Amino acid sequence: MRQYLQCGRFGFALDKRPLVMGILNTTPDSFSDGGRYESLEFAVSRAEEMIGEGVDIIDVGGESSRPGAPAVPLAQELGRVMPVLYALRDMGKPLSVDTYKPQVMREAIIAGADMINDINGFRAPGALEAVQGSDCALCVMHMQGTPQSMQQDPRYEDVVAEVISFLRERVDAMVAAGIERERICIDPGFGFGKTVEHNYALLRNIGRMQQEIGLPVLAGVSRKSMIGAVTGKPVEQRLAGNIAGALAAIAHGARIVRVHDVVETVDAVNVWQAATI
Repeated sequence: MRQYLQCGRFGFALDKRPLVMGILNTTPDSFSDGGRYESLEFAVSRAEEMIGEGVDIIDVGGESSRPGAPAVPLAQELGRVMPVLYALRDMGKPLSVDTYKPQVMREAIIAGADMINDINGFRAPGALEAVQGSDCALCVMHMQGTPQSMQQDPRYEDVVAEVISFLRERVDAMVAAGIERERICIDPGFGFGKTVEHNYALLRNIGRMQQEIGLPVLAGVSRKSMIGAVTGKPVEQRLAGNIAGALAAIAHGARIVRVHDVVETVDAVNVWQAATI
């Protein structure tokens, strides 16, 4: 499997250690931290805090993708994301933008985004064209349905095989559009149209995904219902479960973990790394 990720102004040797991506939601309705970093001042403060905590990539989102979340108009998403990008772009860390809208992708890349993280797998008309001429990293994710409907009744014959097939097809389409494989990572989409059983089957098979597709996996299990289902804890009490989920993903081969609890995850990853070298 390829061990390098081209990420805009940055490059990562993924064989050295797993990367920690910190979540920075600028939305009022995200499932665990909605409204906390909605103002520019608080968003910048949280980003500075994450940098001090050892974050590798900061993922900025302007539209909630929690189950049942309504779509956000383009202008509103741009109004949330763009000021944060401009404020953070010279802080020395790669900036990812979590969006499925091609126009947001275009504007984010112009503003200096180093990565586009698309829950829709770059399937929207114009999405591939929006990113193909840049050097930013691209995270292609699997989602069954839409955020409005995805958790109503998710079904698969073989969730692991079907997710791998979808991701392979999207990667092939991206490569056919002239996008270099070294810019691409894959995300099985934990919680996006999956039951708890589906999520843990995918978690256990991260290594298989990477081997069959030949690209690094980004895993985002932080604070999700798959953690709550095992621990019985509400969102605000899932720290230990979140760290265990991140380390389980890394143990199964994930190269990037997307988390809310940055400093705790960085410490856990460093200890895990020291113990497994």
